[in-house]
Amino acid sequence: MNKEKQKNEKKAKELLNVGVFNGNGASAVCILETLEALKIDKGIKGRAVTAYDIQNGILDNLDVMIFPGGSGSKEFNNLGQTAAQKVQDFAKSGKGIVGICAGGYLFATTDGYPSLKIIKAHTYRFHYNRGRGLIGFELSEKGAKIFPELENRTTSFVQYYDGPIYDVFEPESMDILATITTDIATHKGDPKGLTPGKPAFLTSTYGKGKVFVSVGHPEATAGMRWIVPRMARYVAGKELISYPETVVRPQINNHEILYFPPTISFESENFWKLFSDDDSVVIGAIDNLYSIRSRPSIRWSKGLLRSKSKNVRLKAAGYLVETEYTDAIPDFKSAVASEKDAETKTILQQDLNKLLLMINEK
Repeated sequence: MNKEKQKNEKKAKELLNVGVFNGNGASAVCILETLEALKIDKGIKGRAVTAYDIQNGILDNLDVMIFPGGSGSKEFNNLGQTAAQKVQDFAKSGKGIVGICAGGYLFATTDGYPSLKIIKAHTYRFHYNRGRGLIGFELSEKGAKIFPELENRTTSFVQYYDGPIYDVFEPESMDILATITTDIATHKGDPKGLTPGKPAFLTSTYGKGKVFVSVGHPEATAGMRWIVPRMARYVAGKELISYPETVVRPQINNHEILYFPPTISFESENFWKLFSDDDSVVIGAIDNLYSIRSRPSIRWSKGLLRSKSKNVRLKAAGYLVETEYTDAIPDFKSAVASEKDAETKTILQQDLNKLLLMINEK
């Protein structure tokens, strides 16, 4: 065996192997964005994992398993009893598991709700669909040790979409790393005052394994996506390494934004403006959508890289870089390759390079 091959094999063994559940119930967008966030860490190798992969023994080759957003009950249904038992055994054996939003529902112990029953907390099932937006959270002392990048911030923010609101019935069984500061009640009849003080991030143990739950969606929050590989490293018992300032940017979000009906209408109105033939209207719509931190608008902007207007192409490119949307890299490469205007081509290449740096490919 030559030295180069030995070196590559050694490197492969040192990588943290992380699976992201890709079964029915797991949102395709959440799977994709979780895998993209893991790419921030060059010491992690992420891959999508199905229920039949689990049934066929894939967990033997993984260090961490992440259950992303979507529907916790449907994820449990797709696992089936034997694969669900394999996940529980995986954690008990000393491996790590992470739940993001729906994954948090899946891990909870809630009466009448099908789940893995891994953490000692119920979820509030009445008015569980509390809406979406950018919510605030504040760290505990233990949270500051895991997220020192946020230690000096009174409040940090993360995207939220109907995530679990916990009633912890065995507080001694877990560490609450951060609590919600936002009163999330966007629908008529939602009880107010319920969410402030409830867990935003928590860790626990299950057998010999470690558990990490995020109520919100760091993988979908520009400036905070690095939290995903950090959670994976923590539950694997690995060194919590630092990440570059290009992705550690909590300062870009400085206030909560809840999607009440007027905000939802504003988002929809600006989506339709993206089809305008007037550059200023399209560019203004992108700015408006960013002002409300519209996550869908980032995906909508990939197509704008193929606009006939170079001004729109450049605006879309800048927006995708600002929001760290590394999934757009293939679209960027195509845009650079087909660009006829030399100056525009140079700027697009520079923006592409910024995205490539975020996933250690430049």
